[in-house]
Amino acid sequence: MMKNWKVVAVSPDASMKETLAAIDKGAMQIALVVDGDDHLLGTVTDGDIRRALLRGETMETPTQKFMNTNPYTGLVDEDKEIWQRTMQRHSLRHLPLLDSTGRICGLVSYVPPAEPLRENPVVLMAGGLGTRLRPLTDAQPKPLLKIGEKPILETIIENFVTQGFYRFYICLNYKGDMIRGHFGDGRRWGAQITYIEERQRMGTAGALSLLPEPPDRPFFVMNGDLLTKVDFVRLLQFHQRNHAAATLCVREHTDTVPYGVVQLDGYEVKSLIEKPTQRYYVNAGIYVLDPEVVRRIPDGGYYDMPILINDLLRDERPIYSFPLREYWIDIGRMGDFEQAQTDYCAVWETP
Repeated sequence: MMKNWKVVAVSPDASMKETLAAIDKGAMQIALVVDGDDHLLGTVTDGDIRRALLRGETMETPTQKFMNTNPYTGLVDEDKEIWQRTMQRHSLRHLPLLDSTGRICGLVSYVPPAEPLRENPVVLMAGGLGTRLRPLTDAQPKPLLKIGEKPILETIIENFVTQGFYRFYICLNYKGDMIRGHFGDGRRWGAQITYIEERQRMGTAGALSLLPEPPDRPFFVMNGDLLTKVDFVRLLQFHQRNHAAATLCVREHTDTVPYGVVQLDGYEVKSLIEKPTQRYYVNAGIYVLDPEVVRRIPDGGYYDMPILINDLLRDERPIYSFPLREYWIDIGRMGDFEQAQTDYCAVWETP
């Protein structure tokens, strides 16, 4: 419960601009309109301000003209479960809490119900050399490089765990002991981690032949140098709904040719297109595979994921693409690493 609710409190005579400043300062997308005795008179959200502007109000309009005068509220002496149920039923992000006299005592935020545990394994490829990120990777493996306050691989694991996935296999090679030492058995993150040691370079699919037991349900394979906000549950359901042998995430990529492109027929010019933009999809390094696919992977040798996908296509197995429109970045080069650092606060720390 937020006890310092006064940071988002405004008077009914405050201007729209002042109320908007309070919403911004509190970073909770709500302001509480109160009188001099802390009685709740109304609430203001981003939506209330937007609707007021659309009907012609200005930044100087008093808040009492556009506030919600009948907001949902809770009682401070109720159980927390009742507060959460009220917010869930009415699609609220926050709920003002009142005492028996109608004075505000606090502001509570909605906490989504915990995800159910999901048994689908997650295989994370964390054995790469990180050559293009040297000298950063001279002393530690790329998955342990920090983006913000956390190693890349830690953010990946936490993202899966918050969506209910807890069974992890981490494939190790370069400086693998450092990764093992950081994560241990995974208990700290609510995970169960099993490590797979690659004694030689085996590619992004070859290491799957080293799984201690064959998966009994669809499972994820993901490169350990990616950051993404993809909904893994939605991705899994997409894979199952299409009865796919493999589903690979793809990302739209565009390239603009910086010249006029001439199409020829022999020496004859057929068209001239100035600086055309080409659009195509690239492999995003995130896969869902059906268990039977593992039996196709040869033991002990190098076998990359593109080889596996093409072998499945040759055998006319159903392969589907899942377009990523959420945040995604492949931290393969120094420029990507620097961009991820810039993105971190906005993407990973925004509520």
